[in-house]
Amino acid sequence: MSNPRYLTLLAENRLAERVEQLEELLRSCTVCPKDCGNNRLKDEIAACYSGRLPIVSSYTAHFGEEPVLSGTRGTGNIFFGNCNLRCVYCQNYQISQTWKQQIKNEVSHERLAEMMLELQDRGCHNIGFVSPTHFAPQMARAILIAAERGLRLPIVYNTNAYDSVEVLRLLDGIVDVYLPDLKYADADAGMQFSKIRDYPRFARAAIKEMYRQMGSELVFDEDGLLRRGLLIRLLVLPNDIAGLEENLRWIRDELGPKTAISLMAQYYATNKAATDPRYILLSRRISEGEWFEAVSLLEDLGMEEGFMQEYESASYYYRPDFEDKDEPFKDIRDFQ
Repeated sequence: MSNPRYLTLLAENRLAERVEQLEELLRSCTVCPKDCGNNRLKDEIAACYSGRLPIVSSYTAHFGEEPVLSGTRGTGNIFFGNCNLRCVYCQNYQISQTWKQQIKNEVSHERLAEMMLELQDRGCHNIGFVSPTHFAPQMARAILIAAERGLRLPIVYNTNAYDSVEVLRLLDGIVDVYLPDLKYADADAGMQFSKIRDYPRFARAAIKEMYRQMGSELVFDEDGLLRRGLLIRLLVLPNDIAGLEENLRWIRDELGPKTAISLMAQYYATNKAATDPRYILLSRRISEGEWFEAVSLLEDLGMEEGFMQEYESASYYYRPDFEDKDEPFKDIRDFQ
C-alpha cells in the first residue's frame, strides 16, 4: 500500500515550501476565482467572510460518503465553516452561510492538526476536508504540522470545484483524492442559484487540473478503500437545472469515459429553495422519472466507472462498468 503523497513532499523537505507559497496567496487573496484581494494574513475578511485562521464547524467519523471512502470506520471529515458559494439549496447552509456565528469556531492551525490526528486515532480511513477551497492554505499548514506529528492517512479534498488552478497546482502532491462537484453546465444557473460568476468555466478548469494530477485511474488498497484518484460528483437537480447531459458529455469528451463519476439522488428542497418563490424550480425533490433519465445517460454516453445512489434511500451503489448489464451493483454493506 502506497503512503499518502504529502509524506513524499515532507521527506524531500518540499512540503513547507508549498505551504508558504499557498499562504502567500492570502496576502491579496486569490485563493478562489473570486480574487477579492483582501489581506487575510492581517485578518481582513474576504468575500467568503473568512480571515487568517481556519473555521471548523465540526469534525467526525462520517459514513455518508461513497463506500470506498466511508468503509467500515468512516471517513474523518472536517467541516469548514463559510463558503465561497451561496447556493440557495445548500444542505449545510447552517454552517456555510452563517458567518456571524461561524466566527466563533475559528481554530489555530495546531488545533486543526490535532483534529486530524484524533480522527486517525479513532480509526478513520482518511481525512476528508469538506468545503476546503477558501481555507486551502490553512489546510495545507495543518497537514504539514500533523504529518510531522505522525499523520499517515490519505487526504480527500471535497470541494464545490470553484477552485483556483494555481492553488490546485500547489496542492499537487498534498491531496490524494479529489472529490469535486460539477454543479452546473450553464453560467446563468450558477449565478442565479449559487451567486457565482462563470461557474462552468472555472469549475471545468479546476477539474481538468485535478485530472492532470490524477488521471482516470482509481487506486485502491487491499481492503477496497480509495487511496488516490479523482471522483466527480453530479447532483441531479429538479428540472435539469444542473445540465446533466452537457456536463457528462464534457467529462467524457475532455477527460475520457473512464473518469469516475458519482451520480447523486439526495437533493431535497432546503434553505431558500424551500421557501422563496423565486426558486420554485428547486422547491421539490427530483422525480423518479428524472432520476431514471439521469441514470440512462450514463449508459447512453458510455460512462464506464463510478457510483450512483439508490433513488429511494440515497445510499450508494457501485459497479466498475456502467455498460456491463451482468455486473450487479454493490451496496455499501458489501464494503463492511
